Amino acid sequence: MKKLLFIILSSLFLSNIALAGMLDSDKTKAWECSGIYMANYFLPSGENFEYSMKEKSMASVKVLKEYALEIGIPEKEWNDGVNKGVDKHYGSKFDEAKTEDCHKFVNSTVPNGEERVKKVIQTLY
Repeated sequence: MKKLLFIILSSLFLSNIALAGMLDSDKTKAWECSGIYMANYFLPSGENFEYSMKEKSMASVKVLKEYALEIGIPEKEWNDGVNKGVDKHYGSKFDEAKTEDCHKFVNSTVPNGEERVKKVIQTLY
């Protein structure tokens, strides 16, 4: 009886972990990166950057959101977190190191992240 109860509780616990799909620390990082990416897209004139960086930033925001929804994060929760990230970073200067760190995060967190970003970039026009 104890073994059966243990198996049932373990299954429920593991299924909840799988459903969440992303640790809270990863969600926070994803929201921060979304804020950085959005700030990159809306850089003021005079900032030094490549246009392709803006494309990659917007595509990365979209890929992160698609992945979050795929793994079961509620859209409202996701949007609220992204809004906090945007509020934090909007109007900031381009930070190449932070942007590259976010690219690495997307590629390591989202399955086939780099390919998915490239695919979205192709649909921007």
